[in-house]
Amino acid sequence: MDEGTGAEQMPATALQRVSSVLGADAQSAMALDGGEVGSVYRVSFRDHPDVAVKVDDSPLGIEAAMLQYLDRDTPLPVPDVLHIEPELLVLSFIRGDGRFDERAERDLAQHVAALHDISADAFGFPFDALSGPFSQSNPWTESWIDFFREQRLLPFATAVRNDGTLPATEFDRVQRLAETLDTRLVEPTTPSLLHGDIHPGNAVVADGTVRAVLDPAVYFGHAEVDLAYVDRLDSIGDAFFDEYRRHRDIPEGYFGERRDVYVAFHVLENVRFFGEDELPRLERALDRLGV
Repeated sequence: MDEGTGAEQMPATALQRVSSVLGADAQSAMALDGGEVGSVYRVSFRDHPDVAVKVDDSPLGIEAAMLQYLDRDTPLPVPDVLHIEPELLVLSFIRGDGRFDERAERDLAQHVAALHDISADAFGFPFDALSGPFSQSNPWTESWIDFFREQRLLPFATAVRNDGTLPATEFDRVQRLAETLDTRLVEPTTPSLLHGDIHPGNAVVADGTVRAVLDPAVYFGHAEVDLAYVDRLDSIGDAFFDEYRRHRDIPEGYFGERRDVYVAFHVLENVRFFGEDELPRLERALDRLGV
């Protein structure tokens, strides 16, 4: 959890509520660099450990439920959920040094591989989750390709078209991609538990060790989705994949085309999050796929 400029002030009512629910007198609140959902603050007390507080009108209870699931059912390190109510999420504060070096890459790869070893009987999740501020539907589905087409690629494309950000020509290209997934993707041997938004900005690192992973968008899917998210970032290099391969195989054909399918979806997510400035990246991703 990286400290921001501190210029943004935490609402006084939220600060008072945090003091009340924790039974401690809050002394200060500093804005942190958070994700795409809400405003995040580090709150300090005289007689209580620091906490991280997220304030937003989005369904923070879903984020809390995902973190609690990961804490309860996986070895992935995540912050403790200390309190949850509408528009307020209180987490344990995890201190990091912000240095994401090769040691951190390898440690993150071990955590991701261990997460991918956790499986289920189908693709989906016990409850609908979130991708950033947006709902992410997770009905249990026997086929990974069907799940990815019907619950990820097409719903996101439709939502971005409907809000006016995705032009009709690009929407048609995404539809053509969806129609050809059966020849582009493969069904994994078993579903893997995905973080869904794995990158250095969502990892709290200190001394080359991942102390916590934040902002999950969890579901059971194909492990290659997480790998593609990592693979599109200049901030993570060969060390991550070298370490991941020590624990899990990366099936043949991932780097040839399947990676680009999942990268195209991640870019589509960014178009929805950040707007039309991301459209050139989506067009380039679709160009690579020949649709």
